Amino acid sequence: MRKRDRERAEALHLAGGPKPSLRDRAVALATERGTVRTRDLTEIGIPRCYLTRMCDEGLLVKVSYGVYRSVEHKLHEPAGVQAAFARRC
Repeated sequence: MRKRDRERAEALHLAGGPKPSLRDRAVALATERGTVRTRDLTEIGIPRCYLTRMCDEGLLVKVSYGVYRSVEHKLHEPAGVQAAFARRC
């Protein structure tokens, strides 16, 4: 193993492991909050083009315009009520 690789591995170990990917961060936020808006995701650094890809891959579900939820999150209220509430806040 090269010295450069050893140093990177050591720095990664000291930092507590690898950083979560953008997709992991988006799904975690959607799971935590229930529904998220495009604005919420772009504020934490996730590009809007990723949202369509994540919907295609089955990681997120588009509830309405600009509102997404995690596939793992179960809806307790009608989707329209949650979407309307999310747009107003």
